[in-house]
Amino acid sequence: MNSQRRTSPGGLTPVVLYAMTLAAGLAAANVYYNQPMLGLIEADFPGSVLATYIPTATQLGFAAGLFFLLPLGDILNRRRLIITQFAVIAVASALTALSPTPFLLALASILLGAGAAVAQQIVPYAAALASDNARGRTIGTVMAGLLTGILFSRTLSGFVGELAGWRSMFWLGVPLAIIGVVSMAATLPDHAPVSQMRYRAALGSLAHYWRQHPALRTAAFVQAGLFGAFTAFWSILALYLATPLFGLGADVAGLFGVVGVAGILAAPLAGRLADRRGPHLVVIVGALLALVSWLFFGLTASLIVLIVGVVVLDLGIQGALVSNQHIIYALDPAARSRINTLFMTVMFLGGAIGSSLAAFAWSHGGWTLVSLAGIGLAGMAVLLKLGSLMSRRKAVSQPGG
Repeated sequence: MNSQRRTSPGGLTPVVLYAMTLAAGLAAANVYYNQPMLGLIEADFPGSVLATYIPTATQLGFAAGLFFLLPLGDILNRRRLIITQFAVIAVASALTALSPTPFLLALASILLGAGAAVAQQIVPYAAALASDNARGRTIGTVMAGLLTGILFSRTLSGFVGELAGWRSMFWLGVPLAIIGVVSMAATLPDHAPVSQMRYRAALGSLAHYWRQHPALRTAAFVQAGLFGAFTAFWSILALYLATPLFGLGADVAGLFGVVGVAGILAAPLAGRLADRRGPHLVVIVGALLALVSWLFFGLTASLIVLIVGVVVLDLGIQGALVSNQHIIYALDPAARSRINTLFMTVMFLGGAIGSSLAAFAWSHGGWTLVSLAGIGLAGMAVLLKLGSLMSRRKAVSQPGG
């Protein structure tokens, strides 16, 4: 039976690819269930400042899961590791639903975020199984599934939260995680570890890869700024829509996830464009789109502007993400999980900073200050990428470059 599950690099089958795509979406969704329900969570814990930072706690848990668990993908059997992390998600979802205090809810959210990091075990695994000339397309397909999970998690949780309460959404997360366990156990191929090093050595090697690859550092910081701009919007959207200006509930906040479906289309298209034209162009275009979206948000308080801005924001963020992953996965095939660890950890730390910065801005200056924070984060990403491209061109134009 084991032999039937074995797939060599370059032999990724459609069934395996689509199962991994589904699983990536199911995993990533857990990080975002709480965002459209934030107003409901705050209402359940009146007067608690900590309740406002529950999305940040989940992001920090995800970042911790990336840093401490993702390197295991290079040194352990990835199939078993992915199945185990889905089981952790099921347990953490139940604990989140049962949490009686904001403090325990924050701890359960951290554990849930750490389990959800399995989504980023799946992406480099798919890249490793894909052939070289289809790697961008494969990453784009899996990322499309991951993005679908992110977007529709908000729609689903918004409706479930409004109809049955926020705890019901996390109870629903338990069987969804079990679907991840079953689908991965049934379809995921065995894949021998690419490294024999011990866990401590794998963690220690992260500093080496960080120093060795300037392209990794640039990709990580650019995506951190973009993801910070992304989470700044989504972590405050429900609160903004609930103001007298709009008077809308969690269900409408969740519907904005459907509006962002354009980003799903961007992921595979960005992967194909990166395969053909190179990923750097796609990254800079994506960063500029994210900046433009926040300019829309800040200039006009309009539902139509929010809808258009969401489409532009998701297009930019996901196009840049797929292309940055295309860049980093080509750096060292034997260390893809560890390189992805660094990239995704920095990216989600950026997301946690974006969420907390937006929460602070909302408390002290409302949507105007939140918009300035989003513009600053997206603008930083644009400047970093432009500076990197200028440095590359100078190096190439110099004699011997």
